[in-house]
Amino acid sequence: MDQFTTLRVTDDGDRLTVQLHRPEVRNAIDQTMVDELHAVCEALEKRPRILILTGSNGVFASGADIAQLRERRRDDALAGINSTLFARIARLPLPVIAALDGYALGGGAELAYAADFRIGTPSLKLGNPETGLGILAAAGATWRLRELVGEPLAKEILLAGRILGADEALAARLITEIHEPEALLAGANALADRIARQDPLAVRITKSVFHAPPEAHPVIDQLAQGILFESEAKFDRMQAFLDRKKK
Repeated sequence: MDQFTTLRVTDDGDRLTVQLHRPEVRNAIDQTMVDELHAVCEALEKRPRILILTGSNGVFASGADIAQLRERRRDDALAGINSTLFARIARLPLPVIAALDGYALGGGAELAYAADFRIGTPSLKLGNPETGLGILAAAGATWRLRELVGEPLAKEILLAGRILGADEALAARLITEIHEPEALLAGANALADRIARQDPLAVRITKSVFHAPPEAHPVIDQLAQGILFESEAKFDRMQAFLDRKKK
């Protein structure tokens, strides 16, 4: 990862912080960034850890690289270049936190929607202006956004080009916290700390069960609980709880 050109990666043991770093084009997502994010995913699939995604120079990601996007044709669309990556990020074993500053538009917004948590700064501008460019938001927004904020607001964003500011995104629960820019990464790490205090296996299995299709419940819940009921962490953590109650 120290050879990446579009990402800056910080390894803090129980988490990776990945900074999108193409400041000359407001962190627009190009093929190289896609490839490097796939490499990050591969590392986190092999060794599950929390992922914090953030931007640079006051911008998360202004969207896909329009110069590359303009040249893409039908076969590129069918290959699902961004959608395949964002689906992989959404499936990572442990939670993903998107720390959003400034523009998070188009593909940048869709990357944020793939995260488990989103926090932002007061300058956040979040939305999907793709129809204004003659295309659609095809990397997850057409269905993830409806799940996140409901159909009426999702249609305003996707069909009418509405861009949400930080307060609007917070009111819609599309983000859950607002921090000043200098405190954004600290806020993301505080959230990661709360996640890290949980049992990693329980978090990992809960995330998988959460995203299971409705018809899989309640059987999958019961099978997952059966696995956790046999874990050493379950006995240790419950015994520690009982011991604290005795004091």
